[in-house]
Amino acid sequence: MSAHARPGWMEKPKPLTQAAKALALVAVVLLVCVPFLVIVSTSLASTDEVVANGGWVLWPTEPTLDAYRDILDGGIVTHALGVSAGVTIVGTLLSLACTVTLAYALSRPGVFGARPALLLILFTFLFPPGMIPGFLLVKELGLLDNYASLVLPVLVNVFNLVVLRGFFQGIPEELYEAARLDGAGDWRVLISIVLPLSKAALAVVGLFYAVAYWNSWFYASLYLESDHWPLQQVLRTYVVAGSGLTDATTGEGTVTAPQTVQMAVLVIATVPILLVYPFLQKYFTKGVLTGAIKS
Repeated sequence: MSAHARPGWMEKPKPLTQAAKALALVAVVLLVCVPFLVIVSTSLASTDEVVANGGWVLWPTEPTLDAYRDILDGGIVTHALGVSAGVTIVGTLLSLACTVTLAYALSRPGVFGARPALLLILFTFLFPPGMIPGFLLVKELGLLDNYASLVLPVLVNVFNLVVLRGFFQGIPEELYEAARLDGAGDWRVLISIVLPLSKAALAVVGLFYAVAYWNSWFYASLYLESDHWPLQQVLRTYVVAGSGLTDATTGEGTVTAPQTVQMAVLVIATVPILLVYPFLQKYFTKGVLTGAIKS
């Protein structure tokens, strides 16, 4: 039997069905790609072309990087980009470290208080604290207008913790026993055995944390002054809320159209984290499904 032969119970697809599937796929791709193409094209278009097309450009005839030069010329967007990058890198590393150690402790049998601790953690997932208690806690800790307020309140995500705990529980017990017989302690087992075998889960959970930190704007609006905002809060203020872009934002002497600058900010806020997905795509199924099923 040929490798591409169809099973006897599977009906041969009809041409009309195949055409309908192809048409639906093309429609979905266009719905996703065309808006993004318009955003990128508008950010690369000249001021005259944007004005002539009513604020949107599908394909720029004379591409220019003036908008990107304006917003990256030492203004608010440049500072906000640095804030977002710093918070994302530091927050992801700290969250991964805390989540891994806590998940490992909760995954091992016989740990004193593991069951009550797990129930308390799951309780916070079902009944999260409100905005006012969270704000009062951050205020009492002296974290207002401090970048730590963007990391510490969301340091450990319960879903990511459950995924890693389930993944650690799926590691064969014989490996743990062999390490114990060789005299390895908990830290040695975690670093030398558990982490190397959990690359898929760690990659996915790390991506979840990175995306959450990069896209976070709500806590910044609560805890930070405007001169300390990350990129997503600047994007929300100047694009979604419709506020005007000032010289402090785009640099002095800007001559680009507001729509072009807004689309350029949107591209800068989207592309960096979007570029990470292709490198971690292969880990998604193995990392998430295995941890969820085992938990």
